[in-house]
Amino acid sequence: MSTGNGADSAPGHISTPTTAATPAAPAAPAAPPPPASGNSMFSSLRIRNYRLFATGQVVSNTGTWMQRIAQDWLVLSLTGSASAVGITIALQFLPMLVFGLYGGVLADRLPKRPLLLATQSAMGLTGVALAVLTLAGHVEVWHVYLAALVLGLITVVDNPARQTFVPEMVGKDQVANAVSLNSANFQSARLVGPAIAGVLITAVGSGWAFLLNGLSFAAPIAGLLMMRTKDLHPVEPRPRAKGQLREGLRYVAGRPELVWPIVLVGFIGTFGFNFPIWLSAFVSDVFHGDAGTYGLFNTLIAAGSLAGALLAARRGHSRLRLLVAAAALFSVLLLVTAFAPGFWLFAALLVPIGVFGLTVNVTANSSVQMATDPEMRGRVMALFMMVFTGGTPLGAPLLGWITDTYGARVGMASGALISLAASLAVAAVLARVGNLRLRVDRHGVAFVPAAVPPRRELVTVA
Repeated sequence: MSTGNGADSAPGHISTPTTAATPAAPAAPAAPPPPASGNSMFSSLRIRNYRLFATGQVVSNTGTWMQRIAQDWLVLSLTGSASAVGITIALQFLPMLVFGLYGGVLADRLPKRPLLLATQSAMGLTGVALAVLTLAGHVEVWHVYLAALVLGLITVVDNPARQTFVPEMVGKDQVANAVSLNSANFQSARLVGPAIAGVLITAVGSGWAFLLNGLSFAAPIAGLLMMRTKDLHPVEPRPRAKGQLREGLRYVAGRPELVWPIVLVGFIGTFGFNFPIWLSAFVSDVFHGDAGTYGLFNTLIAAGSLAGALLAARRGHSRLRLLVAAAALFSVLLLVTAFAPGFWLFAALLVPIGVFGLTVNVTANSSVQMATDPEMRGRVMALFMMVFTGGTPLGAPLLGWITDTYGARVGMASGALISLAASLAVAAVLARVGNLRLRVDRHGVAFVPAAVPPRRELVTVA
C-alpha cells in the first residue's frame, strides 16, 4: 500500500507524523483528516472515500465467502476428495505464485481507482458465469477449476492495487488503523457469508451462492465511482522502465524489517491456513456433518478473526515480537485442535485460532506497509501476498494428500508443526539480530535485551 503524497517516507522508515513540506508544493484540497487518535478503533471510517470503499467491500466480501464455501462444498460433493478441494485452492492461488510480482509492478505503474474498477468488474462476471453453469445443471469439476484459475489471475492485479489504494484514501496517519479495519471488514463478511452459503446450499444448491457473489460486486464498483477524487492522496504512478521487478526484490532483500515478516507469513500461509481442506475433512470424515456444519466452522473462525482485527485496530501499531508470538500461539492452538476429542471442543477452539491467525496477518501486513517507501509499495505488497497466498499451490495439494491418506487430524497437525517450527526459527533469528534473550518467569514468557558481558581486564600476576 502507499501513503498519502509520497513525501513521508525516509530512509530507514522512521518518521514523525509531520514531515518537511516541499517549499513550492501547493496544499492538496483534501478533506481534513480526523484527529490522529491512534487508539480510536474506527478513526479511518470518518473519511468519506474510505467509508464508501469499506461499505462496498463488506458486500462483495460477503459474496466472496459465500462463493468460497459453495465452491469447496461443490467440489467435495462432485468428487468426494479432500485432494480435489486442495487442487481447487491451489489453482486459485497459483497465479499469485507465478505472476504476483508482475501484478505489483502494474499496481505501481497504473492509477489505482480505474484499475480496481476493471478488476472488480471482471470478478463479478466470473461469479455470474459459474452461477449460470451450476444453475443450468451442466457444471463439472473442471468448470470449477477453470473459474478458480481465472479468479486467481484477476487477483494478481486486484490484490496489490486494492491494498495500495487504502493509504491513498486515508493518508499516512491512518494506514495502520485502515489495514486493521480492512481485515475486520473481511472477517465480518466471513461471519455472514458462510452462514448464508450453508442455508442456500442446503435449500436450493450452490448456484445461487455463485450468483449472489457475482451481483455483490456492484457495491464496490458503485463505491469507487462515487468517490471524490480531489480528496484522495494519490501517489504518482511509476513510469514504465526496465528492471522494476528486480528493483523491488533488491529493495526487500536489503531490509530485515521486511524480510522476516514476509518469510514467516509465507510459512504460515502455505502450511497453516489450509482450513478448507481440514474443515471439510473433519465435517465429512470425523463429525459426519453437512454443509451447515462446514459453514458453522468457518463462521467460528471468522468470529475469532473479527475480534483479532478489532483488537489490532485499537492497538494502532505493529511490532515484530507480537507477530512472532501470535504465529507461535496460532500454531500451538492448531496442533491442540487437531486432536480435540469432541465436536464442541473442536468448534470452540476455532475461535482463538481465528484471533491469532488474523493477528499474524494484520501485524505482518501493517508492519511491512509502514516500513516501505510509497513508490515501492505495490511491488513489496505483491511480494507479501505472493508469499502469503502464493504458497498455497504448494501447501494445499501436499496437505490435501496427507489428509486423504492419514486422516483429518494428522493433516491439520502436520500444518501446525511446520508453522510452529517456522515461528520458533524466525523468533531465534530476530532474537540473535536484536541481541535478545528468552525470559521465562512468573510474569510470562518474553524476549528481553541480553545483558552485555562485562569487559575482561588483563591482570598482571606478580
